[in-house]
Order: sequence, then C-alpha cells, then structure tokens
Amino acid sequence: MTAGSRGDVAPFTGLGRGLARAGHEVTLVTHGCFAPAAEAAGLRFHALPVDPQAEMHTEQGRALQESATGIGQLIRVGAMARDALDRMLDELLRAAEAADVLLVSSGLGTLGHTIATGLGLPSMGVYLQPHAPSATFAPPLLVSGSWGATANRLAGRAVNAAVDSIFVPAARTVRARLGLPPLGSRAARRIRERQCWPVRHGFSPLVVPRPADWHPGLTIDGYWWPYSAPDAGLPAPVRDFLAAGPPPVFVGMGSATLPHSDRLAATFVRALRAAGLRGIVQRGWTGLAADGDDLLTVGELPHDVLFPHLAAVVHHAGAGTTAAGLRAGVPAVPVPVQFDAHFWSGRLAALGVSPGPVPLRRLTAPALTAALRAATTDPGYRDRARTLAARLREEDGTAPVVAAVNRLAGA
Repeated sequence: MTAGSRGDVAPFTGLGRGLARAGHEVTLVTHGCFAPAAEAAGLRFHALPVDPQAEMHTEQGRALQESATGIGQLIRVGAMARDALDRMLDELLRAAEAADVLLVSSGLGTLGHTIATGLGLPSMGVYLQPHAPSATFAPPLLVSGSWGATANRLAGRAVNAAVDSIFVPAARTVRARLGLPPLGSRAARRIRERQCWPVRHGFSPLVVPRPADWHPGLTIDGYWWPYSAPDAGLPAPVRDFLAAGPPPVFVGMGSATLPHSDRLAATFVRALRAAGLRGIVQRGWTGLAADGDDLLTVGELPHDVLFPHLAAVVHHAGAGTTAAGLRAGVPAVPVPVQFDAHFWSGRLAALGVSPGPVPLRRLTAPALTAALRAATTDPGYRDRARTLAARLREEDGTAPVVAAVNRLAGA
C-alpha cells in the first residue's frame, strides 16, 4: 500500500517484482494513474480513487506549494491527506481484506498498521525515507543536518506526533469498523514501538548509515530500484540529441507542482547557457519547457536508461530521483522544494557527489550557473559519484525484504 507521487510508487514496482519472482502473489495498492507501471512489472493492481497530480492543482495544493516553511507545508499537506484518506479508505480496506501479508509505505504507515491489526494480518513498513526519531539527524521531513542529539530526538517525536494526527479520523473509523477498541494516536505509536514493528527502508546504508539508537526492528536494506523492462530504451529524438554533442545536463522537478513554470524554465535555461551546457528538460508536473538547438524538452523517460549519458542532474531532490542519480554515477545539483528534499540534498553534498543545493526559494541563474560549473568541471564530483554507484550495484535491497516477507507468511 502506498500513496503519493510517482516517486512514492515506482520503487515498489521493483520490490514487488522481486517478491513475485520469489513466489508471492503481489498486488500494488495505489492511485489508479499508476496502473500501467504495476502491469508492466507483472503485478496485480488495486486502484485508489485519488489522482495525486490533480490534487496539486486544487486550491489546497497551490497553497502547499506556496508555503514558505516546513511547518507550514506539513500543516497544509495534513489537511489534504485527511481529505484524501476519507476518499481512499473503503478501497484500502477492500484491498487489505484480500491479503495475507500487508506491506505499508510511510505515507500510509499509521493507518496501514491499524488496518492490519484489525484484520489480524502480519504486516511491516516499507519506507523510502527515515522517519524514526534519532539523535543522529533532525527530522528529515523538515530540514537537513543536525540540531544536536537532544533537539533531534525531541523534534523527531514532535514531527511524528503531527504526522500521526493526520490519520486520527481515518484510524478512528477503521477501528470502529473492524471492532477494535478506541485508541489515541500516541498510544497507537507506543504500541508499535513496544512491539518493535518492523520497518524496512529502501535506501542504501552507504547513503544514510543506520542510526545506532534505532530499535532492532528498523533496518536499512538498500535501494529498491523501479522495475524497468529489459528492452527499455530512449525515443529516437532523445538518442539523436545525445549523439549530437557533449553529454547534456538533465533538468527536472519531478512531481513538484510549481507556479510560474515559464519563469522557472527561463532561469534553468539561462544557467545552462551561461555554463556552456546543453540540457534535457523534463516537463514533470510543473510543465517545464525550453526551446533551442542546445535544449530538448521531454516527458517521462526511464531514469536508469537516460541518466548514465548525462554530465549532471538538476532535480528537486525527491527520494526517487536522488536514488536514480546515485545509481547512474553522475553529479547532482539539487533544487530542493519541500519535505525530505532538503534531507536528501544534504546527503548528496555530504557524500561529495554534489557541490551543494540551490534551494528553490533562493534560485537564481547565477547561483545555478556556479553550481553547474562546479559539478561538471571538478572531476572529483564525478569520480566520487562513479565510485559510489559501483558500490551501490553490489547491494541487493530486495533480498532482505523477501526473507522478511517469507517469515511473516510462514513460508
């Protein structure tokens, strides 16, 4: 079960494929617009009745994108999530009733655990970001870096309490429908912690080392790469553009839905040209577009096929695009927008594969030009990116999840 944008769904096509190869019948439960991705991976599909891209074009969605602070964004996304959960709840329950084991993404973690408890199903979390409080880092949903051990833990608990509160109305409904006694969100979290409810994390310990103060049920297993068909390739116009000159820079803001797309695209173009670089600009949910012999505008493309041909990747620092850039071994220039993007931007800089973020609210053509020049002319960034990519290829993040599911299913 997962909800959100493409980055919240795509890794589970690869994880699901691995589980299916191990003999399990796998159903991906998410928004209906992602049915083709599940079908391409050979997975069953159960649609949820919310279109995440359309939601970002509502009044609430536009207010979220215009929020200037992490707290403001969290408040607004909470209101949107509560409304969406009301519409998705019947289908979430219907899907779970047909299951033997329930795997739940972080976006539905609290509610998914409640559903599994009510139905008597074994379950575990499958998360794409770290959520458990730790002395090691401040809450990844809000910031990058550390505020000190005590402040990190307190802030992490406060953020998790705020996230839990989003699920209170839906969890109350589920508990009543499944015959469970009433239980507050704080008590429910304490139960999960006492049980050491297992959560597997789909990113590499090379990128985010496992915090020493996490309970034993929290593991970091390695990336779950999105499923890509063996014969996946690039369209002819993209192949021709790649062959026509030096490696270009990819520019894409993924599922971020940002205002003033024309102005944003113009800033990217000015920076690329000032740095003497060609560019492939992905429309994404913002609708970026650029014209010129040195530029190519594209739609959705398989990152695992495109990214190895690039000089660098400029992106919104979502978990999925961050992972794809690391896998390809190319330097990154993150332009973080919201939530965990700041966390991943910080990790890219700490790993030495990025000269550092250029946050959207401070984005200017000169600032981006400087970052692009550093990323593409200093060989250290590419060397470190390639070295890390080679180590990531040695990991198998799916195998530990398969073993855990086998234990849950009694296989």
